[in-house]
Amino acid sequence: MLEAYQNTFIGLWLILSTIIIQAIILIRSHRRQKTYQVGVMDSTLGQESFLFRSYRVFWNSLENIIPIYGLALLAILSGYDAYILSLVVWIYALTRIFHMFLYYTIATNKNPSMRTVFYLIGFFATLYLMIDLGFFLVYV
Repeated sequence: MLEAYQNTFIGLWLILSTIIIQAIILIRSHRRQKTYQVGVMDSTLGQESFLFRSYRVFWNSLENIIPIYGLALLAILSGYDAYILSLVVWIYALTRIFHMFLYYTIATNKNPSMRTVFYLIGFFATLYLMIDLGFFLVYV
């Protein structure tokens, strides 16, 4: 049964790996600060600071991983369509990578920005899974 979800597992691995890479980038940029203090983030930093952006992208990813992972786990355990689940997870994983790169490179307070587009694609993939899985669970 679990073999059908192999592509989903690889996508979930990619999502987790992306967050680990984000953590490494955040730690490295934080440690390079001239006024580095363990566990203290300078509250005066803004979008112009790579440290600020790396901090925000990491925490944004942590906030958004919970729904997609919970839904994916529930989908696997309930026998939800493996192909659809794989597609949703991969859309989410790839949009989060694009979101990360854009967050690292675009220093803007403008909202929406290009990174918002990729955030929303990932959000709507999660929303689709929530709704479709809900129907699947009710009508199985």
